[in-house]
Order: sequence, then structure tokens, then C-alpha cells
Amino acid sequence: MDATHTVEQLAESVNAWCDRHDVAPASGQAGERMTERNVRYYRTLGLLDAPLAGGGTGYGAKHLLQLIAIRLLQAQGLPLNRIRDLLLGRTLDELKEIEKRGLAELENAEVTVFRPTSSENWTMTPLDEEFLIVSRQGRGISDELRARLLAVLHPRIKPGRRPHGATTKD
Repeated sequence: MDATHTVEQLAESVNAWCDRHDVAPASGQAGERMTERNVRYYRTLGLLDAPLAGGGTGYGAKHLLQLIAIRLLQAQGLPLNRIRDLLLGRTLDELKEIEKRGLAELENAEVTVFRPTSSENWTMTPLDEEFLIVSRQGRGISDELRARLLAVLHPRIKPGRRPHGATTKD
């Protein structure tokens, strides 16, 4: 991809890549299709480098790989703030490696992907840095249930204590 593409062309290139590789966000929190608005939003969040030229042009190979990496990480259910932390300052070669590894992980994964219907309201509740609880009806979980689930997932941790990196429920 040359550095002369517009934001619209960039979004369409990402959509075409996602269609070819059957990559879609894991939750209803991100749209299935990349849009110009998504690209601009990701730019304001620091997920995407500034274009190489003004006027909505100047998007190149690195921008495409950044958006592909975002889509691959969204397919794993990661939130945008975590994706930003993982992608910040990545080089072109590192982004190519992320694409390669991400596709390999998706091919080897035997995870059933559920897509919300129009009547569903998905909510994700992080348990810790590794696990999320997803409700297809928009429900959260109580602190007691969260603690019990963490005790099952991390049996060596005493009840009432959080595993390293776990956060309290907001």
C-alpha cells in the first residue's frame, strides 16, 4: 500500500483484509466494518500514527498494519486501552510479526465466536488480566460471584485476595 491512500481507502483495505481472513471483533463494542470514523477515532486515542500528508491522505503500509493489529486484538476481546499499550511505538516489522502471529493464533483457536443479535446487549466484565465474563443480556456480576470465579481460576490464591494485576470492580 503506497502512502497516497485516503482514509476511506485505508478503511476499505482493512475491511477487505478482515473479510479474506474472517477476522471480526469479539464483542458488540466495536463495529464489524472499519469506517472513516473508526480510523479517526483510533487516531485520537493514539492507536494509529498520524497520516504522512494532510487533507485525509497519506496513509501507508504501517497504518494498514496498525489497523489490522487492532482488529486482531479486538477479535481476542481486548479493550482499546490495552490494545494501545500493546501497539504503542511498534515498528513496521513488529506489526508484520503481530499480523503473522495473530493469524496463526486464529487458525489454531477452536473458539466459537458469538455475534450479538440486534436484541442482545453484550457487556464484558474483566475478572483479571487474563479472563473476562461476557453477558449477552447486559448483566454484570456481583463482587461475591467475581471472587468465587477468581478462586476457581486461581486456586492457589486465598479467597478475598486478588491475583497479581487484578483490579477491583468499578
